[in-house]
Amino acid sequence: MEDGMEWQTHLVFNQPEPLSNSNLFLSDMALQDAITREHAGWDAETLSQIGLQLGSMESLELGRLANANPPELLRYDAAGQRLDQVRFHPAWHVLMQGLLNHRVHNLPWQDDARMGSFVARAARFILHSQVEAGTLCPITMTFGAIPLLQQTLPPQFQNWLSPLLSDRYDPHQSLGSQKRGLLIGMGMTEKQGGSDVLSNSTRAQPLGARGHGESYRLVGHKWFFSVPQSDAHLVLAQAEGGLSCFFLPKMLPDGTYNAIRLERLKDKLGNRSNASSEVEFDNATAWLLGDEGEGIRQILKMGGYTRFDCALGSHGLMRRAFTVVLYHAWQRQAFGKTLIDQPLMRQVLSRMALRLEGHTALLMRLARAWENTNVIHEQIFSRLLTPAAKYRICGQGCGFVAEAMEVLGGIGYCEQSELPRLYREMPVNSIWEGSGNIMCLDVLRTLHKLPAALEMLQQAFYPVRGQNRLFDRAWRQLQLRLKNPKEEQGRALTQHLFDLCCAAQLLQFATPPLADAWCSMTLDHRDQYTLPEAVCSLLLNRASGRR
Repeated sequence: MEDGMEWQTHLVFNQPEPLSNSNLFLSDMALQDAITREHAGWDAETLSQIGLQLGSMESLELGRLANANPPELLRYDAAGQRLDQVRFHPAWHVLMQGLLNHRVHNLPWQDDARMGSFVARAARFILHSQVEAGTLCPITMTFGAIPLLQQTLPPQFQNWLSPLLSDRYDPHQSLGSQKRGLLIGMGMTEKQGGSDVLSNSTRAQPLGARGHGESYRLVGHKWFFSVPQSDAHLVLAQAEGGLSCFFLPKMLPDGTYNAIRLERLKDKLGNRSNASSEVEFDNATAWLLGDEGEGIRQILKMGGYTRFDCALGSHGLMRRAFTVVLYHAWQRQAFGKTLIDQPLMRQVLSRMALRLEGHTALLMRLARAWENTNVIHEQIFSRLLTPAAKYRICGQGCGFVAEAMEVLGGIGYCEQSELPRLYREMPVNSIWEGSGNIMCLDVLRTLHKLPAALEMLQQAFYPVRGQNRLFDRAWRQLQLRLKNPKEEQGRALTQHLFDLCCAAQLLQFATPPLADAWCSMTLDHRDQYTLPEAVCSLLLNRASGRR
């Protein structure tokens, strides 16, 4: 102490304010542009309201609480009777209520759905994933199940369709026909098979007549039984006619609980707010959907939608991680400048922003294709690009969030930051609904089964031919690969295909400097392409919602 001065030992300065009370939609210009371009501009006002609500401190705290207090399995009651129920923290229920109120589980399936509703729903999904990802698991499975159930639901369950299409969240334990809202889960994976579902050993025995809509008795297990609190599950089991798809309600029409025994909840790396269980079927009653032996075909109708949601979810998590670090970089001082003004940091952040631009453009285009699968080329586009998007986007998630942690430094590695939870959440979308190799094999299978895929790509790329030499060269190279695609090259081919499709979207709709930057970063095989400063400024302003 000198001259009467008192030194303070804990004066906090040069620390950015926590990111809260922002609008997740209005700060994302790439998403705003994409929904307008893909015929969902009519939803912009609602998306802005949702973005404001989800960006609030209260919503972010709900996401934290739901993960800090994971679900609890209640196997028995005090008297020793089986319960087989799951108890959640109140934050989970509030988050679920918001998702159903925003119709993230059924918006395109409404009778009065507008053109672009699939795109609007995809944008809502991305916004919700930035707050809490575990609650999206029951949402995506219900979303994927509804169109299948609309076509195949047995007559005695037709009264489920109305609550499936409602905007109400109803967690009560009661008959599905008496509830205001319903959720559907899925059970495919078994210990011995994993992705190889043809090796499933669960057996289905008819209780009377065989065939669509008839009841069967199921005996077996599921190694992963997603969202065990759901009102019903779609499951695979071996019937006399082969692997088949069954509708397995939690509660039977007579009001008794089905013989579904929850053995444990999985202790997972991330996705901790969401209950994933291991289950035994002890002569459980289920109803056949479609014909015996059609299980794979039936469940894949649902799987395409859930795979697309995996890509949307990973993109949303990446967007949130980037938003956090960009907000930090605008404020944090280092070496006499804010981080955002440091040349090398500008390159890191701009490359991250450019990656999100490409992903956003393609995902919204893919959402439009899913809405128009009655058009053959749109159907092929969705079949081909959905596994490619899941492979590429989900596979980049962990590295993307790790990069975000580096921007924040030690603070980003500590649990009080959002980033550790985002990092732990990332791998699930790469694994669930088919790992990376399964997605690449699906791309190869589609190319083999649908020769019109090449014609579809030629039409998609024709409008931008000649605009960028790197794109033109990469497309010529891909066409050579597609003439004789080899399985061992599946990953490289899928990445090449995805990056080209992103480039085509940006070349057609983004400003030329931004589109050219994407081509240079992803198609020129240069590990550290240096973005021009004008492009950096454009990207960082767009990523902040500044026109």
